[in-house]
Amino acid sequence: MSFKKNDPKIIKGWVFYDWANSVYSLVITSTIFPIFYSSLTTDTYKKIYNSYQDVWFDEPIQSKIEILGHFFAPDALFSYSLTISFILVVLSTPVLSSIADVTGTKKKFLKFFCYLGSFSCMALFFFTDKSRIIYGLFLNVTASIGFWGSLVFYNSYLPDIATEDEQDRVSAKGYIMGYAGAMILLILCLVLIEKVANVENKGFYTRLSFILTGIWWLGFGQYTFSVLPDNPKQSGVRKRSLILSSFSNLKKIQTELFEIRNLKYFLFSFFFYSIGIQTIFLMAALFGANEINLNSFKLIISILLTQLIAIIGAYLCSALSKKVGNKMVLIICICIWIGICIAGFLLDKTNPNIEYYFYAVAGMVGLVMGGIQSISRSTYSKMLPEKDQHITTTYFSFYDVIEKFAIIVGSFIYGLLIDLTGNMRYSILAMSVTFIIGLFFMFFVRFKNTNTIN
Repeated sequence: MSFKKNDPKIIKGWVFYDWANSVYSLVITSTIFPIFYSSLTTDTYKKIYNSYQDVWFDEPIQSKIEILGHFFAPDALFSYSLTISFILVVLSTPVLSSIADVTGTKKKFLKFFCYLGSFSCMALFFFTDKSRIIYGLFLNVTASIGFWGSLVFYNSYLPDIATEDEQDRVSAKGYIMGYAGAMILLILCLVLIEKVANVENKGFYTRLSFILTGIWWLGFGQYTFSVLPDNPKQSGVRKRSLILSSFSNLKKIQTELFEIRNLKYFLFSFFFYSIGIQTIFLMAALFGANEINLNSFKLIISILLTQLIAIIGAYLCSALSKKVGNKMVLIICICIWIGICIAGFLLDKTNPNIEYYFYAVAGMVGLVMGGIQSISRSTYSKMLPEKDQHITTTYFSFYDVIEKFAIIVGSFIYGLLIDLTGNMRYSILAMSVTFIIGLFFMFFVRFKNTNTIN
């Protein structure tokens, strides 16, 4: 089946997968699961004196966990588990995406990763205590592989289903749908945990939210699968030459990506600012819990605030790109991110107004998070060579590999600095350097079509 660009039904089916899978990134990656993980790995508390308010408060203490004779801080171990998942995605998706382009099986791979991720989320229900931490971290790895692996094939549909002038709008619509859907499920989970549950069964309702996440992802994903067409199969390729044809595609695109000047500098910039964006997003909940001492309810409220403002941010950045171009929107967003990193480093848990400062920083994260992600995706889509539109999955695999490699670097730096300093604030400050480097490379990007991108 061939693609019909700007078909409302196909576009609706495509953006609906954002609605389906974004619950993972909110419930599992950034809110309920990290908070639940932190509670399971907290052994005791120590009293800290707050000189501003003349009161004592409890600070959580996490004993290190032994694995294969080595001891790890629980938060660092959580970060390293994500690093492992991203390494596996980086190693597998370029080859799988090339096979998908050659064989016309893009949608089948999308389904596979969706099922892997959603069932892993459901299986987290049985992560009941600290003695099962290896089990929980293993499922954290497989759920992450399912989510990020599916995005490779999902994102690659964008240039297939939308014309260049529509790609900013469609990309933003996907993110807006994702933020909205994730907020709805998170609110439902929050009601179950905070209102329905009591002290004795709060753990049960917390783990029930993992099942609901998997069901939501799997269930709503079925609509996308029923609407999206398969990509055309490349003619003249036999099964015996499948692997050779796939690696031929990989080699061709790898060469082109760094021969085309604009793509090269854009991807350099994208790599460095993605280190900061994804690392901050992945570790925000642990930062709020352990560095700001927010309770779980207030922490989830702050992330809901971030999601709500992210909807506005994605819409505003899409509209602004039509007036000043994609490049300028990205520059503005990167500059705001640099300010966010500095503000995060300066947060002082002993300040009586720390909660409100944290909310303000979270609001700024939301404003630029949705916008920079949607504009980055559509900008890359616009820059792909028209002659290679039949192998968009392989092109987007490199886009996603660069993003995942950025997360590998970022999560490793984050975890390493926690182990070395015992303080997440230095990890946040380190992310500002990656944004500055990303900003530097963005200034080298030039576009022929000044009305839409530059």
